[in-house]
Amino acid sequence: MVRSRGAIVIQKIKQDKNGNIGRNIRKIRLAKGIGQTELVRLLDLQGISITRECLVKIERGMQHVYVQQLKGIKDELGTSYEELLK
Repeated sequence: MVRSRGAIVIQKIKQDKNGNIGRNIRKIRLAKGIGQTELVRLLDLQGISITRECLVKIERGMQHVYVQQLKGIKDELGTSYEELLK
């Protein structure tokens, strides 16, 4: 989050037209044996608001991911930004 004149601005990371961020999230999540519902639950425990439907859209490249969500996903999947963004 970035504060701008007292207001909070929440930044999104745009996926390219191929949806590579979402595809990478899905690939890593499946390799770790973590289901979508489980990942959403783990993110909720971190205080990160995301629904399963939102995660599905992110993984399909249909929705941008918020910086806070990407950080939480990175932490829960035990991966790096480099792996998520390649």
